[in-house]
Amino acid sequence: MSSNQLDKKSEAWSALFSEPMSELVKRYTASVFFDKRLWQADIAGSLAHAEMLAAQGIIGPSDHADIQRGMAQITQEIESGAFEWKLDLEDVHLNIEARLTQLVGDAGKRLHTGRSRNDQVATDVRLWLRGEIDLIGGLLTELQRALVEVAEKNVEVILPGFTHLQVAQPVSFAHHLLAYVEMFSRDAERFADVRRRTNRLPLGSAALAGTTYPLDRERVARTLGMVDEHGAPAVCQNSLDGVSDRDFAIEFTAAASLCMVHISRLSEELILWMSQNFGFVKIADRFTTGSSIMPQKKNPDVPELARGKTGRVVGHLMGLITLMKGQPLAYNKDNQEDKEPLFDTVDTLTDTLRIFAEMVGGQLNPATGAKEGGLTVNAPAMEAAAQKGYATATDLADYLVKKGLPFRDAHETVAHAVKAATSHNCDLSELPLTVLQGFHPSIEKDVYEVLSLRGSLSARHTLGGTAPAQVRAQIARHRARLG
Repeated sequence: MSSNQLDKKSEAWSALFSEPMSELVKRYTASVFFDKRLWQADIAGSLAHAEMLAAQGIIGPSDHADIQRGMAQITQEIESGAFEWKLDLEDVHLNIEARLTQLVGDAGKRLHTGRSRNDQVATDVRLWLRGEIDLIGGLLTELQRALVEVAEKNVEVILPGFTHLQVAQPVSFAHHLLAYVEMFSRDAERFADVRRRTNRLPLGSAALAGTTYPLDRERVARTLGMVDEHGAPAVCQNSLDGVSDRDFAIEFTAAASLCMVHISRLSEELILWMSQNFGFVKIADRFTTGSSIMPQKKNPDVPELARGKTGRVVGHLMGLITLMKGQPLAYNKDNQEDKEPLFDTVDTLTDTLRIFAEMVGGQLNPATGAKEGGLTVNAPAMEAAAQKGYATATDLADYLVKKGLPFRDAHETVAHAVKAATSHNCDLSELPLTVLQGFHPSIEKDVYEVLSLRGSLSARHTLGGTAPAQVRAQIARHRARLG
């Protein structure tokens, strides 16, 4: 086959076919216009493969040098925008191979010795995704830092804690934000775990059964940094599984879906808190939009859109699971459909994490070195809301338990007290002592300290509780962990 023959995709296997592929089928089966983002991984994998072929004596030193030279030129062409991506060549792999053959002749043709596009694409996707997981890990750290910074400024701010969206007990606003730090911390752990299983080498599995050439797959794995936690090369141990496995993509999308669910929960709270009925927080104007008809509106478009995009990512997870469920071993063309949902999941998650870190923590002002435009907290509105729902009722029950009542009896007693306070349109702390003593004679003047919001907050001093001292300890822990 001449060097220009590979410019026509169908001619890569033309001897068996009696007619060319139709233009419609070319467009239907081509992936180059979305999988070209794998070009760096494709070149890295090819260079590692070529280096191993040369070390094993499968190709000569001059061929190896030509491949390196050609790949360097292709890299420069792609980075400068001069590279011509051709639909006829179907995908990123054939486009790069065809250009390499144009540049270096037979050496380019020898590069494919001992491999197939099946193990090549499996390797490329893993290499690319490994880098994206590393990026996401950094973005999760930035978002956690932003939340911790806001929390540190609001340890003493009292927020009504909710269950069933009803006022339940007072909590520190910082404590509430740190709950999301815990969620995103678990997300980071999950992505790190997915990375370990992603970082395994399929290359050398060839089409499905391995190859007759004396490949050193462990050498390629070391070259590409595909090693385990002990530094040993991590190689897919079964060639059939190596080319057909997409568990890593499904696992990644599952981790991304859960991360987006956490983003969506935070979004829902920001949307509620920003509304006039709550008025707890404001976000910077650049994250909102106005109404085309109602001039008074500031709409929380970013949190709303993130909430919506969560469904998109979860949909990609369902799509990938469905894609794989009926496939026999080994590689099938179905697997081309793994890339667009995976790519879109990565793009959606990374964009969302970036924008949320800035929306929560603010943007660095180069002139002052300070962050500006992050979340603005309305502490008085939060505290006023906490006063409305009898948030210290449980504290009164605990007070009675300490006086000797069984908890169930104390619970019933406090329910009567709440009913009385409701009928008088006042808080429990506003009921006269004589009225409170009518519910139980053991109630004394010290009950008012118990019934105060701040007293309730400070009393919850167990590990993981909302007492300010505990919250500050958690902030210190997170700061040490995040660096």
